[in-house]
Amino acid sequence: MIPIERIMRSAPVIPVLVIEDVAHARPIAEALVAGGLPVLEVTLRTPAALEAIAEMKRVPGAVVGAGTVVDVAGLDAALQAGAEFIVSPGLTERLGAAAKARAVPFLPGVANAGDIMRGLELGFTHFKFFPAESSGGVSALKALLGPFAQCQFCPTGGITPERAAAWFALPQVLCVGGSWLVPKGAPDMAAITAAARAAVALRP
Repeated sequence: MIPIERIMRSAPVIPVLVIEDVAHARPIAEALVAGGLPVLEVTLRTPAALEAIAEMKRVPGAVVGAGTVVDVAGLDAALQAGAEFIVSPGLTERLGAAAKARAVPFLPGVANAGDIMRGLELGFTHFKFFPAESSGGVSALKALLGPFAQCQFCPTGGITPERAAAWFALPQVLCVGGSWLVPKGAPDMAAITAAARAAVALRP
């Protein structure tokens, strides 16, 4: 298993993907990897998600994980499909303990000091700050970095290319989650690759 910090440092943006049609999975992955974004988060929001993870893993260079994992059943289903890391919108003791027991790279969601303290008690130091913009944005995370400077983050939720620079100005932000890279519908591979290249250039 690749350590979660290494996954977070692999590219400045982790695409947050909602795959409706499994036939779109591999072309999307190929386009994103070609554009320089190898870490792909497939959200478990559609019936096609688990099969999409398996398809995307066929793409050379792709590191494919599952997002929107909210319980242990979802965690195990994602791992069975081949997910290489797990992202959750929140954190419960049961889910955190299961991720630790399975030794899977895990990025739990946090939105406040209590969430982070729960994560630290479970042995986690890397978090998804979610929902990033509506939880107070850059100023909220900056305030949390005072007591939790040892933690590192992937802000996700409402972030745009225009807002990304402000997040990257915080040294504890290793990457951001981006849902803007792949529009709904049949994938335009050239457009997705171009968007990925532009995303790579967002971090100084």
